[in-house]
Amino acid sequence: MFPRAPDYHKPGIPLVPNGLGVVYVLVSALYLLVLHYFDVDGALALASCVLFGGFMGLFDDWAGLRWRHKAILPVFAALPLAVMRKGTPVMATYFFGKIDFRALQIDGLPVGEAIFHFLIIPLIVTVTTNSVNQLGGLNGLETICPSIALTALLLSSDQSYRILLYVPLCTYISLAFFNFRGKIFVGNTGSFAAGITLASYAIIANIEQTLLISILPYVFNSSLVLLNVLILKRTIGLELSGMKLRANHRRSLLTLIAYYKPSTERRLVLMTSAIFAAFASLAVLIGRLM
Repeated sequence: MFPRAPDYHKPGIPLVPNGLGVVYVLVSALYLLVLHYFDVDGALALASCVLFGGFMGLFDDWAGLRWRHKAILPVFAALPLAVMRKGTPVMATYFFGKIDFRALQIDGLPVGEAIFHFLIIPLIVTVTTNSVNQLGGLNGLETICPSIALTALLLSSDQSYRILLYVPLCTYISLAFFNFRGKIFVGNTGSFAAGITLASYAIIANIEQTLLISILPYVFNSSLVLLNVLILKRTIGLELSGMKLRANHRRSLLTLIAYYKPSTERRLVLMTSAIFAAFASLAVLIGRLM
């Protein structure tokens, strides 16, 4: 049923079914639409964002878009949140306290909520989705790390919002089980949808600070990748030597780890996932203390 993609980090480069992220998109959207029928707040907005993200990822899988093109796609996925006025325009920050966008005026006109919905929300969704999409290439990486971040958001949010993530999280963890074993790839369909789920849920549940801490490893990786690829024009890659992955440079989170600690694919994924687990735990802890 699904097209096959080569697994470059396995001996013999086997072909693996790709694009299984569509399972996450369909199951999650159906579940959220059922919740919307029962008037669960935020369900329709989250379902719309997941569908947008899944379609964009599927389009990328089909067309093989360049980074500069697909970087702006999440802006459109943020539209359901904006037009449905989801999210609270009062954001807590670590350095400036709480920022109430509702009080922002320009020449006497109350433009704060419009800025929040049509500038801040698209910015959060775009940064999060692209950061998630830029960390991949190893079995389990595109599914385990987002699952860890989603778990942190689930644990940090109010009980009334948690129901939105129960089935999406379980579905993605199920895909992670097969992805980690090298049986499937979720493709850009899965990584785009997972990234948009992270950002959209954090906005709906008003836990943007928890999201920020949880995705710091993603942001760090994206910063290294963009610096080297777009500015310094240097390539990034891992080398398979026997059963271990090595790197002769430090231009991404993965190559940084593999540079100092050449490891098998599974061990490298587990070490990367441990970093995400540490930041997710920190996010939950800080969220409960504030």
